[in-house]
Amino acid sequence: MELGGKDAAIILDDVANLESVASILMRGVFQSAGQNCVGIERIIALPAVYPRLISLLTPRIRALRQGDPLANEEDVDVGAAISPAGFDELERLIADAVSRGAKLLAGGTRYINPKAPKGHYFAPTLLVDVTPSMPIASHELFGPVCVLMRASSIDDAIAITNSTMYGLGCSVFGSKAADLQRVAREVSVGMVAINDFAAYYVCGLPFGGVRGSGYGRFGGREGLRALCNMKSVCVDRWPLMKTSIPPRLDYVAVAKQGEMMGKGVGKGAKAMAWEFARGIVELGYGVGARQRVEGLVRLVRNG
Repeated sequence: MELGGKDAAIILDDVANLESVASILMRGVFQSAGQNCVGIERIIALPAVYPRLISLLTPRIRALRQGDPLANEEDVDVGAAISPAGFDELERLIADAVSRGAKLLAGGTRYINPKAPKGHYFAPTLLVDVTPSMPIASHELFGPVCVLMRASSIDDAIAITNSTMYGLGCSVFGSKAADLQRVAREVSVGMVAINDFAAYYVCGLPFGGVRGSGYGRFGGREGLRALCNMKSVCVDRWPLMKTSIPPRLDYVAVAKQGEMMGKGVGKGAKAMAWEFARGIVELGYGVGARQRVEGLVRLVRNG
């Protein structure tokens, strides 16, 4: 059950080729007009790389061309949304973020395409200086909106990533293997791509999220198992060893000679049956050798 996402792309200060990463980010944000469950909804960049990223993304986002490629329009980068139902909310969240200190560098409103006036277009948007306290940082947008957030450190980037209710996918870009592995380990998501975007999907790895992004997986061995009804079958491992009920625990309980009290099984017999059962549990599942030995002693004394 997939319940949406607010996937982050974390950019560390030691990223090797920021121009190449910017191209990956553009694809992750604007592919299918942002209508992608594992699309990049937040870019979280460390201080040294943050201004460089703004300078790279701003002209590229402003240059994106919208249109209908199915109508033989040429030079189309971003198509229409499937519905305008979310446009009011997008505009409201963007305006709210600006009122709280974010900077709108591109787009921010719906767009009327003169060549396709019936199409549902939202202008490719770049919003920078977004903070975790702004609603746009935690609401799933599912549109062509690039949200850029500054993190003071790797710890801060991880905290920002984990600050929403969602936990579907995540990307992290950098050079130091220890830092990349740490981010992958500590972000609370179902999937992580290191120096890539959504590669886990292309590779056919188990796909799914945690927390507010749902549970279960499709793809991979785990996904196939989810489509199966499992059956457990138990068989004796050794031919000469068969299951039998010890007389002390048999139904109807029969007391041994000298254990009868009145007309029924005496209290001594019942107590010994309890101690025998306790011995079985301690012998099989006792913590440490001492408790297992005690269990064995109980079996011998009460058998």
